[in-house]
Amino acid sequence: MQLAPTKRTLTVLGICAALAPLAVRAQFDPAAIRSIQGDRIEAASILGGDFGLAGASYRYDDKNTIDISKFGGAGDIGDPQPLFDSPIKWQPRLQGNMGYLTAKDTFRSGDLEGDTSKYYTYAIQFGGGARFWFGNHLSLAPTFMGMYGHTHENFIATSATGRANYQDADKAGLINWSVDTWTIRPSGQLAWVQDFGRVRVTLASDGTYFHTEDFSGSDNHPSVKGDSETWRNMIDIDIPLGRELFGHELRTGGFFSRTEFYNHIEKGLNWDHEYEIHYRIVLDFLGELWKVQWLGIGASYLWGANFDGYSFGVDAAFRF
Repeated sequence: MQLAPTKRTLTVLGICAALAPLAVRAQFDPAAIRSIQGDRIEAASILGGDFGLAGASYRYDDKNTIDISKFGGAGDIGDPQPLFDSPIKWQPRLQGNMGYLTAKDTFRSGDLEGDTSKYYTYAIQFGGGARFWFGNHLSLAPTFMGMYGHTHENFIATSATGRANYQDADKAGLINWSVDTWTIRPSGQLAWVQDFGRVRVTLASDGTYFHTEDFSGSDNHPSVKGDSETWRNMIDIDIPLGRELFGHELRTGGFFSRTEFYNHIEKGLNWDHEYEIHYRIVLDFLGELWKVQWLGIGASYLWGANFDGYSFGVDAAFRF
């Protein structure tokens, strides 16, 4: 299991652009505004609550930000065991995460210039499944998780237009709302593990589906009901260095991945893919500290079509 308390700062293009029609409200359908907000809420819940999306600090040209603190991970339990009398082996798998997201969007032009909208989301998810081994290298891990999320929005009006429309927008539930959501998350990972001496190379492909709906909230809160998908492909390398520090062997390595975003999360984030390259340096504690396999630090650089970012955090692996 990997536990990675991280902080993600991400600028989502137009994450609160649904509020822009306040300046010319009569030309827009409030239902359409709520639909856009629903995509934003779904994206924020997944981004802030799912363990499969790494923490990072991103920056776009408009300099708006999202901060996310996360603590979570996944891990296989025990050694693979025979599945009845078949040649297939299996082991249980656990996954979980807690996350908190703060999004800040300041309008930098137009009638709402200077106004700021803030999103706050916290989420918790838990679940698991099993990993099935077809020989010593190929495995398939189907899992199922559930997630609870809470999001509320706060609009700070400093422009003349924002102040003039503030009370009407507040009464209509277009600003200063809160909403509770639930999400189901079936997923599957196909992985290939190959050892070259003591160096281990892992190829993995993860496909994940999210269905999110609201079930409670403030009066006139935005409606949330949608489907999202992500698809992550990764290569990971683990290299024992044969040198010790504080009585523990040093290991290094990292991974390179690309994640695709589909459906409502793509609309909510306004981008469709993300690259990540990660480096770690850790100490090997296997058999010496409870269930800890290694413990150290890691760093990532991330980029996409119109952003880049970085992350730093604790890199830990557990073997149960």
